[in-house]
Amino acid sequence: MISRYDKKEISNLWSNHARFETMLEVELAILKSLEGSIVPKGTTDEINKVVTIDVDRIEEIEKETRHDIIAFCTSITEKLSPEVGKFFHYGVTSSDIIDSALTLQIKRSLDQIIPAYEELLSTLMKRAEEAKKTITIGRSHGMFAEPLSFGQKLLGHYCEFARRLEDLKDFYNKELTVQFSGAVGSYTVLTPQNEIDAAKTLGLKVESVSTQVIPRDRIAKLISITSLIGAAIERIAVEIRHLHRSDVAELFEGFAKGQKGSSTMPHKKNPISGENLTGMARMLRSQVQVATDNTILWHERDISHSSAERFMLPDAFGILFYSIKRLTSTVENLVINKEEMSRKVKENFTYLSSFYLHKLIEKTDLKREDLYVVVQKASFDATDADQFYNSITGQLEKKNLKIDLPRPTFEEIESIFMGHVETVFERVKKEYKL
Repeated sequence: MISRYDKKEISNLWSNHARFETMLEVELAILKSLEGSIVPKGTTDEINKVVTIDVDRIEEIEKETRHDIIAFCTSITEKLSPEVGKFFHYGVTSSDIIDSALTLQIKRSLDQIIPAYEELLSTLMKRAEEAKKTITIGRSHGMFAEPLSFGQKLLGHYCEFARRLEDLKDFYNKELTVQFSGAVGSYTVLTPQNEIDAAKTLGLKVESVSTQVIPRDRIAKLISITSLIGAAIERIAVEIRHLHRSDVAELFEGFAKGQKGSSTMPHKKNPISGENLTGMARMLRSQVQVATDNTILWHERDISHSSAERFMLPDAFGILFYSIKRLTSTVENLVINKEEMSRKVKENFTYLSSFYLHKLIEKTDLKREDLYVVVQKASFDATDADQFYNSITGQLEKKNLKIDLPRPTFEEIESIFMGHVETVFERVKKEYKL
């Protein structure tokens, strides 16, 4: 991650030092499983007392070996006696260590991301509850449609994010696996029981069938989930940006004291957070192609996935964590222009077309198609509510129909279009177990 968007909670987990620390943790877990049989008891503790990670030394050795795992192992064993050092990396292959450590890094990243995500959901629900009784004009194809609760609009975004959290937690609980099966996954030296014991030490599950690598469809699934989270982020970001526009002015991002909107136009308050998040969402979604391509490896294993993952995974988690934090702040500080929302509902009248269409269906014996034409003509011709109402009644009188149609007040309009919002909120709370 570039420093502008860096969050240390994530980037510290993916530094070179952290990577080698995690690999050491994995090496010692498998070594521990061998103690008392092949390896003398206490070997793991003895190594732990002596060894520290020296990234500079590892990189120095790698210049000669051109193999980062051999360089890592050499940097460790050169600090140990031959009697102890000979058991380090015993029975495993490089991918056992790389992939198992990678799983730990993923797990620890999700340990940071999931609580932040839950905070985002909590914030979305809080703002949705606050705006539950706020009426706004709904749009279809970008055009005025019918009024709805602005809180329900936010609730729809809440539901999408809640579904993705379920996906993320399901991945966390089912897809985090390690392997210690040796070359081509055939357990030539180690046993499945050694693998189980090491996995237990690390608090992770065993990969059922490893082919010298943990299958990359697991990571592809994770990136697919983060990509969908990116889509959810952009959907709400675009909504904020549209409603923020000068000609709409129904919603504004918070504007901090001292903040500037333009280098030359002092009046500007731009939706910079929504625009930033839109860009971040595009980066998240762009990683799907790489992740799916990485699932296709030659025979039991190649390393065509390795270089791509060194870019993709730190960025995926870094961008996601940054975006979740920023979106939470953005939602928390949204300024809802209730007066403008109400004004649009009060001054626009054509949304009553559906209301009157169904009233006419109830009160007349005319065909729906004929009634549709009546209401459509009134909607297209009228410039205010009185003209709209009079056009409908006038057209019906020409058909020898005199019907007393209701003229709802604004309070009645709120009741008509938001009458079931409480039911919708309760349904969501039940479905997502709030």
